[in-house]
Amino acid sequence: MLRIGILGTRGIPNYHGGFEQFAEFFSVYLAEKGHDVSVYCSGSHPYQEKKFNEVNLIHCKDPENKIGTVGQFFYDLNCIKDARKRNFDILLQLGYTSNSVWHFLLPKKPIIITNMDGLEWKRTKYNKPVRRFLKTAEKWAVKSSDYLIADSVGIQQYLEKQYGVQSKFIAYGASVFNNPSQETLSKYDVEADNYNMLIARMEPENNIEVILYGVAKSSNKTPFLVIGKYDNTFGTYLKDKFKDSKHLRFLGGIYNIEDLNNLRYYSKLYFHGHSVGGTNPSLLEAMASNALIVAHNNPFNKFILEEDAFYFTTSDDIIQLIDKIKTKQEFVQKLKNNLNKINELYSWEQINKSYLDFFIEVYGKI
Repeated sequence: MLRIGILGTRGIPNYHGGFEQFAEFFSVYLAEKGHDVSVYCSGSHPYQEKKFNEVNLIHCKDPENKIGTVGQFFYDLNCIKDARKRNFDILLQLGYTSNSVWHFLLPKKPIIITNMDGLEWKRTKYNKPVRRFLKTAEKWAVKSSDYLIADSVGIQQYLEKQYGVQSKFIAYGASVFNNPSQETLSKYDVEADNYNMLIARMEPENNIEVILYGVAKSSNKTPFLVIGKYDNTFGTYLKDKFKDSKHLRFLGGIYNIEDLNNLRYYSKLYFHGHSVGGTNPSLLEAMASNALIVAHNNPFNKFILEEDAFYFTTSDDIIQLIDKIKTKQEFVQKLKNNLNKINELYSWEQINKSYLDFFIEVYGKI
């Protein structure tokens, strides 16, 4: 039995994003395999129980809702200080953005394994001083970790080229969606195969403005659902910029996984603009939900999708694709190929097993 702590998320069950989703699935898997696993959670997390499906939950003070983004650094500090008091064999850090500042406080006994996430310092939402900090934080994370995990081959190659270090490639996971129901569609006032959509955080590097500009300029006025919280500066800007395009519907954040799966399943086109990072969770979930994908043309997306998607670079590409593709039933083979990839390469069972096998391997080297 391994004693495992998981740092770097806002906690489980997931109310936030990809790392939280992974932490939920992986920690429950570990508990089911008989390991003693603890997940660190924000003190403001909606779920305040001490257990979740036999996973221990450790809630730490998190001032982010009072003082803003800088609060993340204090939350991570509180988590690391607590971890020093416990007898973990392995500490898994998910990301490095705000916790690597405290690398010198990490406990000495456990093996430190860090999932390096994407190239955070490339995100254009950050100003130059923040991006310089993130590059330094990346370096701290590399130096203070015993082992690194890369969730894409591109990140793995970058770490070897930039820092001369090896990392273990383990992708993100997804589950094939097998229970579609059109009842969900009435909640959002759409009809099957008669709407397009995207799901993303409102950030410039997700190419949302490029996509929406093409959608707005197209003569095709098929309803377009924009799913993602728009209460930040960029989201507010987008909502205002496209307010006259009535077929564009800003729905905000949706976290009901059944609703999201059904919306993806019955959509005509699913747009994925992410351009920074590794294996993106929302991309795998779209593949697993039988969505016909139009993705930003970059190596991360192409490594996963290969020829089983359409690609765009400019808004003109978006206009052409919207006009060209009449129904996704024309491209059934692309859909089948992507489902096969989920089953063969990206299923949660395989991803969880790969992580645990790696943990057992490195722990056996002590």
